Amino acid sequence: MSLKRVTGWADVAGLEDAKKALREIIVLPFLRPDLFKGIRSPPKGVLLFGPPGTGKTMIGRCVASQCNATFFNISASSLTSKWVGEGEKLVRALFAVARLKLPAVIFIDEIDSLLSSRSEGEHESSRRIKTEFLVQLDGLATSTEERLLVLGATNRPQELDDAAKRRFAKRLYIALPCGEARKQIVSKLLEDQIHSIQNEELNKIVELTAGYSGADMRQLCADAAMGPIREVTDSSEFETISSNQVVKIYSASPLKSSLLCFYC
Repeated sequence: MSLKRVTGWADVAGLEDAKKALREIIVLPFLRPDLFKGIRSPPKGVLLFGPPGTGKTMIGRCVASQCNATFFNISASSLTSKWVGEGEKLVRALFAVARLKLPAVIFIDEIDSLLSSRSEGEHESSRRIKTEFLVQLDGLATSTEERLLVLGATNRPQELDDAAKRRFAKRLYIALPCGEARKQIVSKLLEDQIHSIQNEELNKIVELTAGYSGADMRQLCADAAMGPIREVTDSSEFETISSNQVVKIYSASPLKSSLLCFYC
């Protein structure tokens, strides 16, 4: 649980359409509930889907921050238990605590593992947890005055149960960062570092990293930032980070072929 940690839209590179939609369907209704009633009532469940590492958790944290809401970052696995009946209790407890901390945003990562399509061979405990979660979502839909939102994130939306899809009325695709977004990510990651990367060289790095996610870009920069330390291990001074080191790390990265083939 995060109590109103400040995260701005500027912290999320790119995704302008998704950010605009989130402002309209979540942030504004949270800030001015008096204007969003009846047909303008906001959805109580929003699904973020897309490739891994694209910043879905950061978006959830940003939404909560912009709404001045308490942020609950929950993993789907934390709502399961080997004890009969415990999973349903955990789900009820989550929503009960969230109601005590209104306004609140419940973010559930990998929600497909919690609300996957039901089948005949499914374990009874798993079915009960899904039923309880759907009941809680229905309760939110009928309580229009409660400023409580459930944000689900998944890499596999096709595996969600049909009943869950219906309750997540609004679904937003969180895509891989475009070139400009990758440039913003690198610039932000290196803004507190001493480096010698020029704008032309930064553009070259962006060109070489087509198909990389935000998480991949962060790892790339982290590996490149270690270059000067590796080269001057026996020296008392550190040189600046150069564009050659970033490109060198890129070329040696095992993600190069797999990412480009998978995402392009």
